[in-house]
Amino acid sequence: MISSGAWQFWIDRGGTFTDVVILRPDGVIETDKLLSENAERYDDAAAEGIRRAIVRWSSAGKPAAAVEAIKMGTTVATNALLERRGARTALLVTRGFADALAIGYQNRPDIFALNIVKPAPLYEQVIEIDERIDASGEVQLPLDESNLLAELRRIRDQGISSVAICLMHGYRNPVHEQHVAAIAHTAGLTQVSVSHEVEALIRFVSRAETTLADAYLTPVLNNYIESLGRALSSVTKPRRLMFMQSSGGLVLAGQFRGKDSVLSGPAAGVVGMVETARHSGLKRLIGFDMGGTSTDVSAWSGEYERSNDSEIAGVRLRAPMMKIHTIAAGGGSILEYRDGRYRVGPRSAGANPGPAAYRRDGPLTVTDANVLLGRIPVSHFPRVFGVNGDESLDHARVTRQFAELSKQVSAERGVTVTSESIAEGFLTVATEAMANAIRKITIERGDDVRDFALCCFGGAGGQHACHVADVLGMQQIWIHPLAGVLSAYGMGLSNIRVERQQSVEASLTGSSSAELASRVEMLKKQCNESLAEQNVAAEFRRITVNAGLRVPGSEYVLNVPFGPAESMAADFLADYRRRFGTDTGAEHLVVATLQVEATGIEREFNDPLIETPKVKTASDRGKLFSSGSWREVPIWYRNRLAPGAIVDGPAIIAEDHGTTVIDAGWSGTVNRYGHLLIERQQTDAAAQSKGSEDTTPDPVRLEVFNRLFMHIAEQMGTVLQSTALSVNIRERLDFSCALFDAQGRLISNAPHMPVHLGSMGESVRSVIANTSLASGDAIMLNS
Repeated sequence: MISSGAWQFWIDRGGTFTDVVILRPDGVIETDKLLSENAERYDDAAAEGIRRAIVRWSSAGKPAAAVEAIKMGTTVATNALLERRGARTALLVTRGFADALAIGYQNRPDIFALNIVKPAPLYEQVIEIDERIDASGEVQLPLDESNLLAELRRIRDQGISSVAICLMHGYRNPVHEQHVAAIAHTAGLTQVSVSHEVEALIRFVSRAETTLADAYLTPVLNNYIESLGRALSSVTKPRRLMFMQSSGGLVLAGQFRGKDSVLSGPAAGVVGMVETARHSGLKRLIGFDMGGTSTDVSAWSGEYERSNDSEIAGVRLRAPMMKIHTIAAGGGSILEYRDGRYRVGPRSAGANPGPAAYRRDGPLTVTDANVLLGRIPVSHFPRVFGVNGDESLDHARVTRQFAELSKQVSAERGVTVTSESIAEGFLTVATEAMANAIRKITIERGDDVRDFALCCFGGAGGQHACHVADVLGMQQIWIHPLAGVLSAYGMGLSNIRVERQQSVEASLTGSSSAELASRVEMLKKQCNESLAEQNVAAEFRRITVNAGLRVPGSEYVLNVPFGPAESMAADFLADYRRRFGTDTGAEHLVVATLQVEATGIEREFNDPLIETPKVKTASDRGKLFSSGSWREVPIWYRNRLAPGAIVDGPAIIAEDHGTTVIDAGWSGTVNRYGHLLIERQQTDAAAQSKGSEDTTPDPVRLEVFNRLFMHIAEQMGTVLQSTALSVNIRERLDFSCALFDAQGRLISNAPHMPVHLGSMGESVRSVIANTSLASGDAIMLNS
């Protein structure tokens, strides 16, 4: 728990910027934003942010105070995974499985690529071990230790310091893995990751990849923690240094592992959203976190949704992670006019050179479209650009580059197309991509997106909020006063979290209850021991237990609260019906996993009341291009908005770490916490009628409908994979989904197996020619 009168620092270390939220000893919150890499001025951005805050405090004549906690999220491990800069690692497997990870699941992310480039493996060498344990945990072939020590010393002498140990069925009986780990320590290897300790779950490939990622990334994290400690040594010595895990829970630095680190920052953003927005009375939330390179979307409707299977940078990780869907559409996404269509991303201008407006000769991006249209008022944006870092955004350069693009598009289409209409078109395409990402996560849950509030954060989220909500038919938008640094703020609102899982694979019957309860007690004991090691007193511990259930023959697992067999079955069937619109047809269910989550309560929610400003009117005026014309609109300063202030659209709200645009037909109100709640008032008639008489295909409609049709095909595949009993379908992804018109002509196909596509069209046309179809009919063809 927090000591009164002490500092807390909540820090999100990103690839470009490090966000710092400071809880001062007097309870006041401050924020700071620094470049993550600035070798000329400081060694570590997090330590520098802490130093600056303490210097400001002492310079004001305030008494010195202890640092209670530093709570951090970091992209150090994520970047190491993306750039393949982890520790030199060897993989130890049962003989015969050396190529298992290289073979993987045979799916092809880019199905039409002629030159297939597979992600580089994380391991440098593979060592096969003579041993075998069967699926029931019985030893079939004893472990041969004769040459193992010599082999491990050989790779150590070659400079490999990290090993991942994953033996066949080691999750069921870890005896051989334990012996191999002991030998690895004897050989002098500094990082030994063992599958039954990392994630004791069935499925060899994903278990091995997770263990490998842990061995590959944990040394990188340890090196960063050591360097941070050195940088902090001249500033302060915190009582606790903690890190955010991908699951949305904190852990002491000494227990932070590579497998739990890859969604560290985005997970904290979800926590920050939930713990603040729900106290404004919102019940169902869509997280919309838009940064420079990508946009992260998430959903919450009463409990955090986590996934146990994720793929990051070509590596499948089987570890609890916040369910966050990421798309390559951010402020830095590059705009291109190609093949008669407006393309947004997936390429990004990054931090360097960045958008054209950043004065580094960058390409046109989503940010530049917002600059041109007045959605980012240049005069109210920080002057941090140019050679000396003191110039504003380059509006003139943006205008010139859009004028050049206007000439190109006009010449190709044979009509005059203005720069403003081009910029609006690109934003429409970007908005559709973001909306489709939100549709994806809600459709997979069986939810109606219109029942949710859109919660926007990240530096660019507020510029697109109303457009995204309009496309989705959403009625409410919520924006926190610290939306630009909400991931850092979420660190301070998070709790310590420990989770233990175990594969069970037993029928769900009343007779199995005693055995299941015994396993739960063992997992609870492990969780309590971990919380005790992190100095969490018993009165601050909360434990929840879930069971992962599935239909026999299927691998799609749904988690339900652990309890009597009848209640678990009822919960599963209700959730299954909601997600897939049908019953399972199964006579009984299988308990696939047991999960125990233990929480160490850090602090109760305490979003501070804002000081009442004197200003309840707009501070400035600006020009905004909206619905085909320029309008003069009010510009408000977020830090001067008083509780109860009403901002009717169109209007712009400028703040330290972002810009919010309230479009026509929307109105914003500020509550007592400073939260901005934007609600739909009416549909903007101009926007609604625009183009309603024109049926000529244009570059915007072509790309929007291309994305919509592709989205339908992809969602067909998601449901098919989730409900399939076939191993070929659910694991090898041996299926294809496509959309055809009434004549059987291909409209869109999802990135599934391309070998099916030639015959699929012929099959569809054959069915159409030989069958009379009515609405709601389905055809099954096996030929």
